[in-house]
Amino acid sequence: MIPRQEYPRPQFQRDFWVNLNGEFDYAITDANTTFPEKYDGKIVVPFAIECALSGVEKHITKDDRLWYRKNFTLPEFFKDKRTLLHFGAVDWQCKVYVNKKEVGGHTGGYCPFTIDITKFLNEGENELVVWVYDPTDEGWQNRGKQASYSHGFWYVSTSGIWQTVWMEPVDKTHITEYYPVSDLAKSTLKVSVKTANAYTSDVVKVELLEGGIGYDPEKPSDKVLVEANLSKKGEVVLNVPDMKTWSPDSPYLYGIRITITRDGKVIDKIEGYTAMRSIAAKQDSSLNKYKRMALNGENLFQYGPLDQGWWPDGLYTAPCDEALK
Repeated sequence: MIPRQEYPRPQFQRDFWVNLNGEFDYAITDANTTFPEKYDGKIVVPFAIECALSGVEKHITKDDRLWYRKNFTLPEFFKDKRTLLHFGAVDWQCKVYVNKKEVGGHTGGYCPFTIDITKFLNEGENELVVWVYDPTDEGWQNRGKQASYSHGFWYVSTSGIWQTVWMEPVDKTHITEYYPVSDLAKSTLKVSVKTANAYTSDVVKVELLEGGIGYDPEKPSDKVLVEANLSKKGEVVLNVPDMKTWSPDSPYLYGIRITITRDGKVIDKIEGYTAMRSIAAKQDSSLNKYKRMALNGENLFQYGPLDQGWWPDGLYTAPCDEALK
């Protein structure tokens, strides 16, 4: 059973991907070890080594180094494509190796990162190794309420891989990011798009799709409300017909689709979702004219339970998407 099987990036979704979650070999070594000679056992990714769902429940110290290893073989749909390796989050510092060659790394326990591993791959089976260093409260890094050992209001540390590890195939020319900005006064949505290795003759099209309350990113609508091609500035401005705003009482989401077409052939496509809403500070009607948070031009009082974001069995990581919902 592979944990956390849902697509890990629903606002930037492609049709083909491979989930690497599940069992990895793991080892805890000293700081001077280059590669472990042997591994200590199995760990279930994406759960931190300290938590029950990892199957390990061990603490590591500033003097330890945590290693992960997994072998994988690429499916046929990766053929003649670039292979992007994605990590949702690794706490705190890591190095990534493919077939014993260092391909990249990351510092920071809360951000996703991506590495193009194409040139390091073999035909057939490949080996992925991840090295992790996490001193927790004995280092200088941001750590929230993590502590080496739980006491008072300090929680158990969360070391290593704690979000989904996955791969996707892309063309050499592909979409790298997009950023939508809504303007309620004008009923427009400005979408900025960035691409890699695009030709000047390529057509980048942005489509706004019919959505709804309870929008399901796994089943986007095919009804196009408005579309436009990217300008030379790398953006489009879409006039949204019969605009529907997002609010807690009516959480309407629009689908969004972006494609790159060359000589009539689509070479990359991503789908996601967005919303029409505005957030501002607005003076209220009281004598002192206090500033309040305003959603869509109206003051909105926020209230709710304090959620520290820790799970008893998964720490930082929810056991499944249903539990998170």
